Parts: sequence; C-alpha cells; structure tokens
Amino acid sequence: MRHIQADPPAFFHRGPSPLARLAFFGLISIALLFLDTRYRYLENIRHVAGIVLYPVQRAAQVPGEAIGWVASYFVSQRALADEIAALRRQLVEQGAAVQAFPATQQENARLKALLDIRGHFDAAATVVEVLYTGRDAFTQKVFVDRGSDAGLIAGEAVIDAEGVVGQVTRVFPYMAEVTLITDKDQAVPVRVERSGVRSVLFGAGAGRAPELRFMAPNADIQIGDRLVTSGIDGTFPQGLVVAQVATLERDPGQMFARISARPVAGVDRSRHLLVLRQTAAMPPRPEEPTETEAVKKPGRGKGRRG
Repeated sequence: MRHIQADPPAFFHRGPSPLARLAFFGLISIALLFLDTRYRYLENIRHVAGIVLYPVQRAAQVPGEAIGWVASYFVSQRALADEIAALRRQLVEQGAAVQAFPATQQENARLKALLDIRGHFDAAATVVEVLYTGRDAFTQKVFVDRGSDAGLIAGEAVIDAEGVVGQVTRVFPYMAEVTLITDKDQAVPVRVERSGVRSVLFGAGAGRAPELRFMAPNADIQIGDRLVTSGIDGTFPQGLVVAQVATLERDPGQMFARISARPVAGVDRSRHLLVLRQTAAMPPRPEEPTETEAVKKPGRGKGRRG
C-alpha cells in the first residue's frame, strides 16, 4: 500500500507564519524609530527625499492651478460683463482709491516694514516667502521658499514686521521648515518689557495660546504686558516682540501662576518672513586682552627686613 506524503509540495510552501512576519517587521520598525530618534541615522535619507520630492511637490500644485484656470475660463460672459460694469462704476466713483488696490498697498507696507527691520541687522537676514503650511495637524509648521541654496541653517530665528514667528528647524536644498512659536515643542526665552522679569514662553499646540510656565504667583506681571526676547539663548536677538499677556490666574495655593499669551506676530497669516542669520542674533565677541595685560600681575608686597 502506497503512503500519501503528509508534507505539502514545495509549490504550496508558505514560509514563516503571518504572525511571525508581523512580529519580525514590527521589531525592525521599532528599532528604526529608536535609532532615528536617538541618533538621527535617517537624516541623510530625509535630505535625499527632500531633493527628489521637491519637483513632485511643485508639480502637485499644477492640477489645482489648471482647474482654477479652466473654471474661470468657462464663467459665463454675462457674469463677466456685469462684473466689468460694476468695476467701471467703482473706478469712476472712487478714482485713485480703486487704482491703488488696498490689498497691494497693505502687502507693500508689510514688505517695507520687513526691509526696514532687515536694515537693523546689517543685512544679515534673508527674506523668504511662505509656500504652504505643514500637513500634520498636531504641529505648527510652515515651509518657505529658501533653503541651503540661500545659506539658511537650522536654528536661525524667523520674524515678520510685527515680531517673532518661529525658528528654522530643518533645511532642504530649495526650501526650509519653520516651527512656529505656537508649536508644542517650541520655547522662547522672554522677559516682561515693563518689569524686566525673565521667563520662557512655551507653545501649547494648535488652537491653544502659548503659556508662561514656572512663574511664581507673586511675580511682577500683568494682563497686557508685552513679552520681548531676552537674548540669553543666543538665537533670538534681544528686544524682539514675541507676545502679549492675555490671561493671568494667581492661586496662592498653587506653586506657579497660570499665564497665557497672545502672539503679536502673524504666525498664521504672514506671507513674507525674515530669517535672521546667527551672526545677527549673537552679540559681538568681547575683545581679547593684549599681551601686556595678560602677563601683567599685581606685585606682592616686600617683607620687612629684620
């Protein structure tokens, strides 16, 4: 009698079980996440991906622009005629006010203010334009149209015409990532302009106001006080406006007061920003002592002769 083989033919051999594969690849994923978080081993891969995907990102905006152009092209002639007639009447009524488009005037004013601020830092700054905001709903980041090609490096301060916006956190060849001061991982050393009290402003995430933490309940601070950069971190120049105190709760039973602030800069609306180079943020280095001053030491008094 011929026995039937219990083992399946090689054609049906499945290898390790699905559960073993899941465990194997899960361990590899956890290891890669740990190594990347701890030692930043995958930073070069992100750098290459930024170079490769930059044309794709720019090309992804083309369909939306094309759809908008096609939609505007097929607008009815009647609607266009009515709009033109209304614009002509408005032009006659308002004259010069219509010719100077208000939005353009506002944009020009913001750019002029930004250039004036740039002059205060001996031109050690770069004007950038916001391309788009980050896609992660749990972070507060924007991407600008300048990168390592313009000399930007991670850690540089970013401001607008009104105050501090954030900090450059990642740089690609043709664009850069800016983390806003409202992001939960961002902190800015500040001082109260009125009283000089120093503290640190921490971002609280999307939809929440930044907070001044670890402030004593009896600290000299009031609602409406302006917070400016203290300059002790070497990143943000001293005296830049950051926020204004919005709420203040003092509870003697608590160790710290609850203080929230409202950003002064247009963190969610500014289109043009200014990146301050680190040479503009750092104070000048003190002069080195001369050779004679370094060698010269106070002499010792001579002892009395017996």
